[in-house]
Amino acid sequence: MATKKRYDSQFKAQVALEAIKNQRTISEIASDYGVHPNQVSKWKREALERLPEIFSSKWKKQQRDNQALQDELYKQIGQLKVELDWLKKKAGLLS
Repeated sequence: MATKKRYDSQFKAQVALEAIKNQRTISEIASDYGVHPNQVSKWKREALERLPEIFSSKWKKQQRDNQALQDELYKQIGQLKVELDWLKKKAGLLS
């Protein structure tokens, strides 16, 4: 049984950008990159739909919020690790 191919975001963006340029047909692009024409059309459509998000202030705020949340979670993980090590030491589990 064949496994499903997975493409990274860089590859998808490259194919979608070429499709957006409309310098060649979807079939030609699909043939060159070895993907199905429907997949190229899907990536193109998704890129065009999400393009306005990149330039919106809402997207930038969301990215800052996500980074702040990630930083806070890493801080909590570090604190919990220190507390766990301390408890293990007190319980005699660490040498």
